Amino acid sequence: MPRHDGRKPDQLRPIKIQRGFTKNPGGSVLICFGETRVLCTAIIDKDVPPWLKGKGQGWLTAEYGMLPGSTNTRKKRDTSKPDGRSVEIQRLIGRALRSIIDLKQLGESTLWVDCDVIQADGGTRTASITGAYIAVVDAVRKAPKAGLLAGNPITSQVAAVSVGIVNGKPVLDLDYKEDVDAHVDMNVAMLRDGSFVEVQGTGEHATFTPRELNAMLKLAAGGIKQLHALQDKALRH
Repeated sequence: MPRHDGRKPDQLRPIKIQRGFTKNPGGSVLICFGETRVLCTAIIDKDVPPWLKGKGQGWLTAEYGMLPGSTNTRKKRDTSKPDGRSVEIQRLIGRALRSIIDLKQLGESTLWVDCDVIQADGGTRTASITGAYIAVVDAVRKAPKAGLLAGNPITSQVAAVSVGIVNGKPVLDLDYKEDVDAHVDMNVAMLRDGSFVEVQGTGEHATFTPRELNAMLKLAAGGIKQLHALQDKALRH
């Protein structure tokens, strides 16, 4: 059975990346996976959390949120504290990005990454990781001139994508409709060398076999290879 939008099982949604979307942060990227749109920003602050004071290393922390108009019904703002889903996602984003940062090279500075969902149509966390990497690279590139960093703390490249089993078949990069219908839903983050940073897989409405797991990981690896190439292309312009 073909996918509802006509894509092949191993086909990403159309990806658009706009760097310099806002002028104030060191890095600012609007990334679009189909109808999902996320604003990713990166700012370097010459300070560290109290538990890192005097230890000669920095930190990277991420925050994630969905704007009130990003979904069909109004999403309440996280004014007092983030909801459980947002906390889980921002921790995932932080882990993925710290995997490509040498915290010693940051010195006693914090790299703040903010991912704000403008429009949600599935895959917001994976779009956030993919776009935030570009924002981080831009922030680091500008940092020496601003006196914020002396060297380059970036050690690799990271991107992420969703995969799942829909109508009994493994598919890549689920939109919201597919995500709702999926029997299995998985988010995968990988480095440039093909090593995994994170694999989050859940049998939403069914269990899945080792064979199906391997098929989904293979789809994810192929999709992330394409995303790395798109990141490279965006950073050259």
